[in-house]
Amino acid sequence: MFVLLAGLILGACSSDDDNTNAAYTETSLSEAPVWQIDWTNNQERPAWTEPDASAYEEATTMKVKIEDTLMPYTSEGDQLALFVNGELRGLADKPAQTLDGQAVKGKFLLKVFGNETGMVTMSLRYYCQTLKHIFTLTENINIDSDVPMGIDKDFIPPFTLGPEKYPVLMVLDPTDILAQAAIQPATGDRLAVFVGDECRGICVSPTEDLSMFVYGRQTGEAITVKYYQAASGKLYTFPDATKTSKE
Repeated sequence: MFVLLAGLILGACSSDDDNTNAAYTETSLSEAPVWQIDWTNNQERPAWTEPDASAYEEATTMKVKIEDTLMPYTSEGDQLALFVNGELRGLADKPAQTLDGQAVKGKFLLKVFGNETGMVTMSLRYYCQTLKHIFTLTENINIDSDVPMGIDKDFIPPFTLGPEKYPVLMVLDPTDILAQAAIQPATGDRLAVFVGDECRGICVSPTEDLSMFVYGRQTGEAITVKYYQAASGKLYTFPDATKTSKE
């Protein structure tokens, strides 16, 4: 049944403003800005406990690898759990280990138990001790009992699409916003969105498709779009360009 878990896939120094426009400001920068989303939170380590294996007829093993964005924050204090219909069915209370007992950075072996067929709600939850943050991916999945169980390669869940800190996830296409300054995306440029001073989304080397994820704490937050043009060293800022909303 658990082969279907793949369904979970579910700055810099600057000068004064060179130009002011009703829709945006234009600033010269001495170097490219460094933008980063702050994933830190204040959640305690979950008190998850192992499921009772005797209560289930089926079991499988998942091999999970943490995505590259979160890999720098992984530690031996991390946990991974899988829930089915709200019930804990698999737990790895520490990362996988080598034969000599060394932790494998950002990888987990998770034994998962179950009896179900039909539609179920599955949640994969990752607790990052460094960030004190629980990341959650949840999906309704129809389990076909005729499908062989098991996953024969690493599953890399996009946990950054399910952070507890930012419950509002939206997709923003800022093409029309950038058109106000006649911006043509180019290699080396950078694009980011902010709520106040907090970075909520990043796009490095944007292309013609500028769609990007924006992380919100609640709906209705005012979003500022910033675009750094590498060729000119200009930073274009579009204040209150739009607002956070759920997809």
